Amino acid sequence: MIKFIFKGVLRDKNRSLLPVIVVSIGVFLTILLSGWMKGIFSDMIDINANQTAGHVKIMTRSYAENQSQLPNDLALIGVDTLLLHLRKEYPEMDWVKRIEFGALLDVPDKKGETRAQGPAFGKAIDLISPQSAEVKRLNIRSSIVKGRIPNHGGEALISNEFAKQFNVNVGDKITLFGSTMTGGMMIQSFRVSGTLNFGSSVLDRGAVIIDIKDAQQALDMKDAASEILGYFKDGVYNDKAAKAVKKAFNTKYSSTNNPYSPEMFTLRDQDSLGQYLDMADHMSSIMVLILILAMSIVLWNAGLLGGLRRYGEFGIRLALGEGKGHIYQTLLYEAILIGLIGTVLGTILGLGASFYLQEYGLDFSSMMKNITMILPHVYRAKVTPELFYIGFFPGLLATTFGNAIAGIAIFRRQTARLFKELET
Repeated sequence: MIKFIFKGVLRDKNRSLLPVIVVSIGVFLTILLSGWMKGIFSDMIDINANQTAGHVKIMTRSYAENQSQLPNDLALIGVDTLLLHLRKEYPEMDWVKRIEFGALLDVPDKKGETRAQGPAFGKAIDLISPQSAEVKRLNIRSSIVKGRIPNHGGEALISNEFAKQFNVNVGDKITLFGSTMTGGMMIQSFRVSGTLNFGSSVLDRGAVIIDIKDAQQALDMKDAASEILGYFKDGVYNDKAAKAVKKAFNTKYSSTNNPYSPEMFTLRDQDSLGQYLDMADHMSSIMVLILILAMSIVLWNAGLLGGLRRYGEFGIRLALGEGKGHIYQTLLYEAILIGLIGTVLGTILGLGASFYLQEYGLDFSSMMKNITMILPHVYRAKVTPELFYIGFFPGLLATTFGNAIAGIAIFRRQTARLFKELET
């Protein structure tokens, strides 16, 4: 019977072409939108994890409560010893220390007098150590517009927008004014080794990146840091594993009675990123459900139109003695076959488009100039194993469901009126 139905589908294009096209388009959209939405949320989570949140983050309890103010007087101390313990107890993660600070960036002229000034957001990371992955993690190398990455102390990277605004060139001297960890005055000069675009309008207005050792010396933060960030070595956030590390660390090191004790937070605990994680997890299911319902309505109508066109065919088959149940059964088999053909075609097209968007993405930088959130400017799809089979749910279910509803009309045919219908 399957062979007979397959031949009928191939030979009668009027019966199969439109449903196959509809199913292919629906499956194509399901895979493409699901992959793209996963890619968007994944990129947003990754860029926030790499820039600020980490997969887990350790701060003092007081610093965490006032984090937006960058209160380095409440920063972690004894970080070198703490890092040794972390790397020994949790070797599955890469642990790094960072310092964030606010400062006034001063650009002197040839006489050493102030030529331009502007507020700056400072970030200190391990730029120089050969084993450090911070340069790669923050995508610094590919973000450089002019110059190079610092290769020794006393050098800094500044935003290209700030450099253009105040006519700062590679090799020029800049000075940072701010306050130290102990409340003293910080005045430290650096040589600009390069400029870069950070990808965020807030950072591009006046951000500066220096080596962590320079920051510790300038801010009087010897053996101290604003925060310690932990990253899983495969680069993928694992919420269950992160929660386990958080629970074990806080049980051992954190004290509710000590505002200066270290406390660990997962990525989900910070900046409403938990909502993004939940949305990313449920987006595919929502997309599939919506498209199943939409395609079911479309294919139901297509089935009704096909049923009207095949009204005479069903009448003849009933008149020849074929049972209504058998006709209904063959109609469902036919729907499954059409759904399978359309699903395979749609899956191939959807995966091809998803691979393309994963490789090249879509650039929305022109639309995000005034956005202050740290967001990627190029949005890419993410091809995951589930994209290879997710299209079969709307493709087969919607086709079968639509034809199952349309095929109910077969049972409403009255055999006594068949010959009168056939005469006309």
